Amino acid sequence: MNGYGGTILRVNLSTGEISKEAYDPEVARNFLGGRGLGIYILYTEVPAGTDPLSPENKLIASTGPISGLLVPGAGKMDWTTKSPLSGGYASASIGGHLTAELKFAGYDSIIFEGVSEKPVYLYIEDDTVELRDAGHLWGKGCITTEKMLKDELGEDFQIATIGPGGENLVSYACIGHDYGRQAGRGGVGTIMGHKKVKAVAVRGTGAIPVADNDRYWKQALAMYKACKESDGLEVWQRYGTTIVTSWCDEVGALPTRNFQQGSFEEGPNLYGDVMREKIVITDKGCFGCPSPCGKYSHSKKHGIRVEGPEYETIALLGSNVALGDIEDVAYANYLADELGVDTISVGNAIAFAMECYEKGLIGPEETGGLDLRFGNAEAVFTMIERIARRDEGLGDLLAQGVKAAAQEIGGDSMDFAIQVKGMEQSGYETHSATSMLLAYMTCDVGAHHNRAWAITYDLEVGRDKVEPGKVAKVIQLQHYRPLFDALGACRLQWIELAIDVTQYAPMLAAITGEERSWEDLVKISERIWNLTRMYWWREIEGFGPEWDLPPARFYKHPSTGGPTEGELTPLESVKKLRTMYYEQRGWTEDGKPSPEKLAELGLSELVDRYG
Repeated sequence: MNGYGGTILRVNLSTGEISKEAYDPEVARNFLGGRGLGIYILYTEVPAGTDPLSPENKLIASTGPISGLLVPGAGKMDWTTKSPLSGGYASASIGGHLTAELKFAGYDSIIFEGVSEKPVYLYIEDDTVELRDAGHLWGKGCITTEKMLKDELGEDFQIATIGPGGENLVSYACIGHDYGRQAGRGGVGTIMGHKKVKAVAVRGTGAIPVADNDRYWKQALAMYKACKESDGLEVWQRYGTTIVTSWCDEVGALPTRNFQQGSFEEGPNLYGDVMREKIVITDKGCFGCPSPCGKYSHSKKHGIRVEGPEYETIALLGSNVALGDIEDVAYANYLADELGVDTISVGNAIAFAMECYEKGLIGPEETGGLDLRFGNAEAVFTMIERIARRDEGLGDLLAQGVKAAAQEIGGDSMDFAIQVKGMEQSGYETHSATSMLLAYMTCDVGAHHNRAWAITYDLEVGRDKVEPGKVAKVIQLQHYRPLFDALGACRLQWIELAIDVTQYAPMLAAITGEERSWEDLVKISERIWNLTRMYWWREIEGFGPEWDLPPARFYKHPSTGGPTEGELTPLESVKKLRTMYYEQRGWTEDGKPSPEKLAELGLSELVDRYG
């Protein structure tokens, strides 16, 4: 199979058996790879109603046909599972060099099933694949574990690992790689921890076959040349995602004090230029990347080095908890990375608890005497550690996510539990940004921006407008952006460097030998999107329109400050957006893909067979 390793590894942790299977070319054709292969395996192999924390659940790590090849940003891997946080579909993308190394070893995907009796790690060196004892690594942090395994195995090995957060089954534990990259969302690290898999170590020395080498090289050089000549390259290389911080603060999209407002009075202390001057040491990129957005930093104040903070971490562990010192944010970032918890979810959880504390819904008895007020940096650091350890009381409660915490705390706390479908919202304030609000409402994993970053469109056409064009834009983005996660490539070269997105079709054709247009690929992305929607319908009893509502904060309680002060999106408008979305997608009025839509996408037989 041109563009593919051609082999899927199946690791049965209960028996210790490891098998190698041929990758079905028809599945590759219809779902490409990455998140497409992930949802296909999850839907067809994990029985309906499976408890996420059971041996029957599976963790699927998948590359794409572009992964590991000479394509800008071809370093992405998807991790798919049934989410312990939401009970629905989880898909988390990770950058770095792991996906390329796995392809070089000849594998497209790893399927973890069952549960090991003791801690293990998966060792892969070309044809040699084995489970090895990880008792000496258990209890260690992600960064520490990666260093230990590189010391043992050699620098050429690429490592993915979990920290104490995953071991202790924090519902939003992440998988770390390359000293600062994470598959962060939905609890993929939790499932890895439940299966007692501490790490994956990969070394590959093979090549990836391509159909037309001359055409491939010509297309690759043209794409790199376009990146080099992009007007956005210099500033993106210098600041990476931190360039978003000042923009969000200025337009009222920077989440502040648990999304109560969209601007932070100490925001300028967190801007990209301040971070660059104060703590950044060097730039850091993933495999094949011409525009390294990673920033490796040194906080002298706290005596740590960390990759980041990226924008999302600055937003959720900075302004959202009211920390106005970039060095404090960097230290919070370090703790989360080492302990192995998602910075977005843990930042939301702590901000939620801070608001509960300030409103009197919890007090010193619940916090163990901790003064859990906004702006208390030491309280943030302490709570990250308590959550990762699942300390009895508040640490254990917040480790379950803000939805579960609000259900326990009660009062009006559910109004400001900032989540959709059980997943905490990423870093864009949406009191008055209806495209972005809809994107969060309908995202296939919960409130995450990476499927449709639509907030710039809100500012372009009017942030409070409720119209079919906005819905159409969200759907387009939900097909374009996640397509990159199926291909195994980073989307930032398209977004930040304005690379012509249609170039990926001839590139894929040169690699695989099959001619398909960009529109053909978008149709595959739509197929994947609808299958993930059917997964929610299959797995969640009572699933329907109520699961596509935003937090009540955005339609009941006006923004308290910044450019959007006093604004909200009325519930009537929220429901109108939702109705238009269902109609444009060809779904039923309760949000289920119609039989006609499933037939159009070639999903009818699969859905009929697996429920």
